[in-house]
Amino acid sequence: MRLVIKYGGTSISTAKDIQAVAKHINTLSKKYQILVVCSATSKTTDDLIEISESIKKENKSKAERLASKIINRHKQLAKQTIKKSDVRKKLLEKLDQDFTELLALIDGMVLLGEVTPRSMDYLISLGERLSIKLVSSAINDSGKKSIPLTGKEVGIVTDSKFGESKPLLDTTRLRVSKTVDTLFLQKTIPVVGGFAGADQHGHVTTFGRGGSDYSATIIGSCIKADEIWLMSDVDGLMTADPKIVKNAKLLKEVSYVEAIEMALFGAKQIHPRTFEPLLTKKIPMKIRNSFNIKNEGTIVTTSTSLSAKNTVKCVSNVQNNGLIDIRGGSMVGTPGTAAKIFTTLAKAEINVMMISQNPSESSITIVVKNTDLDKAVSTLEIELLGKIIKKLEVTTDVSIIALIGSGMRGTVGVASKVFGAIEKNKVNVSMITQGSSELNLAFVVKNSDTNTAVRALHDAFALDKIH
Repeated sequence: MRLVIKYGGTSISTAKDIQAVAKHINTLSKKYQILVVCSATSKTTDDLIEISESIKKENKSKAERLASKIINRHKQLAKQTIKKSDVRKKLLEKLDQDFTELLALIDGMVLLGEVTPRSMDYLISLGERLSIKLVSSAINDSGKKSIPLTGKEVGIVTDSKFGESKPLLDTTRLRVSKTVDTLFLQKTIPVVGGFAGADQHGHVTTFGRGGSDYSATIIGSCIKADEIWLMSDVDGLMTADPKIVKNAKLLKEVSYVEAIEMALFGAKQIHPRTFEPLLTKKIPMKIRNSFNIKNEGTIVTTSTSLSAKNTVKCVSNVQNNGLIDIRGGSMVGTPGTAAKIFTTLAKAEINVMMISQNPSESSITIVVKNTDLDKAVSTLEIELLGKIIKKLEVTTDVSIIALIGSGMRGTVGVASKVFGAIEKNKVNVSMITQGSSELNLAFVVKNSDTNTAVRALHDAFALDKIH
């Protein structure tokens, strides 16, 4: 059996956690051929991003302070994690090379006085280069052979869109399977840095936030893994955010299509493209908690068993968004109005999370993240106000509540049950959308009404009784 296990940053951020991971992998390796994928340790990527911000502001001393914080943290981890002195010495030497490179990189970026997307990718991929060395050494320390590899070294080839690259799957498949098959024959456990690959010219590229999950599924599909486990600090996918609903339950089984919807709206931010490589190969994926390995977590498969086909599986929410109501008399019946609006927003790199248009076409309502709101409004005003738009109305601090479940398809009365429960709790709804797939019914409420709405729906559909 081939198994790809991905560990999130929170799972490998203390010496004790890394030792526990190494021990767990050592045990599993008796049964499986294992490939490990790691994120950077907690806060490292944030610190690296902050270094780039400091360089942009020409604050070299702050960038160097942050670098020494990263260096000291990883040195401490290395010393505390690794028991065998020869393994520890080797690890510290390897880390020193990376630290020298980090400082040289900061010097170079300061000298040029700019942070290009390409140098940014190279900088933020350093977090994973450090974490894989720690985890791989810990596995060596526990008595198994292991080797750390970056995404580039394992063979992930991508296009050259720095910051949001896409893998070139055919080339990647050939390279990754060759590298990994050789290591498996040598009974060596590869520990691969997630989140990054390299373009055809060998320049380091990254997949964007949450990209380590994506690395795991890309590699899993390349080596024909039997299962992929995403290990983090949550037990799996839940019926609602446990911080809002005390009796939220763990979902034992969900389908890929449901998981994709949940990933966009869920507490566990999964890279939206994570599931793509699995769909054709039908590889089951488990979302599990590295601190609670007795718990099997949530299994994600092509189609779930009949017992798992509840009408609604989960109520999720995304808070802190802005709603823009776009009105204009000349919008009625004019072809291409919506296209103009969305092209304008796309050019400004604003992600629209929800759209609703009334049949008379006299208004279109969209939802964007609060952080994008000012930019979205000013872009629309500059480009389109007075032309096809007469008026913009903005509501800040709204929350999207989404009900997700494939059992909603064709079930009569779901909407009336939803809005009945909401009305009973005196919550005002300002916008509604339902996808044509009927997997997801979403609506918008004020931020302050989020918890009431989520709890009301969780009760209405008796989600605490899901088994």
